[in-house]
Amino acid sequence: MHGFDFVKSSYSTGSGECVEVARNVPDTVAVRDSKDPDGPILRLAPTTWAEFTASLH
Repeated sequence: MHGFDFVKSSYSTGSGECVEVARNVPDTVAVRDSKDPDGPILRLAPTTWAEFTASLH
């Protein structure tokens, strides 16, 4: 699907709040809800993803 190779984020919790992230496509970080793998995919620039994850600390 879309050539994205999704893996579960280390920010996911055991309570079902899970996101999957794909970083294998150049210039794109794709994010989706692991409970809805056929649902929408959010596509971000790598710098945007880095800023977002940095804000979580």
